[in-house]
Amino acid sequence: MSKLSQAIAEGDGISILVEVDDAAGAVAAEKQGADGLAVRVGANAVRASSQLPLIHFGTLFDARGVAADAVVIGSDLTMWHEANALGLEPVVQVSEPDALERALEEFDPGVFLLTADPDSDDDPLEALLELLHDIPAGKLAIAELHDATADDVAELERSGVDAVLVAPGDVAALVPDDPPDV
Repeated sequence: MSKLSQAIAEGDGISILVEVDDAAGAVAAEKQGADGLAVRVGANAVRASSQLPLIHFGTLFDARGVAADAVVIGSDLTMWHEANALGLEPVVQVSEPDALERALEEFDPGVFLLTADPDSDDDPLEALLELLHDIPAGKLAIAELHDATADDVAELERSGVDAVLVAPGDVAALVPDDPPDV
């Protein structure tokens, strides 16, 4: 089990992952209780300032170069094999049921990043919950909801999401005090 999967799977509540782009953001997120970090830019500074599990949005080469723990890929068998060969945990990003089904049929990943289609008029939270219904038991689901509220996080947790990826902000306000009733 990778560092990312372990961080998400352990504990009683939903894990909070924060997308940051610099060292200050990484330090602030960690102090506020983030369980992991995600990065698109500024990965070297983020990795140098925190040892939290790090998900990289970018190339496999860049992810490996900054000692990321995981890399976001599409529903692509070749990328999945390459990520594993490089010692990176592949996190398969899906925004539609067809991509999720294809990934499950072709290579059966362990971690999914559920992303709402930005061009859709649908409520992002509802779209994420719809995708969640197709995730088999035993797989980890991360919901990407940058503007999540504490109520959104609680709803995602009640529905079985393992982690939520949010934008920097008041991370502590998103962490529930008590596990929800399920």
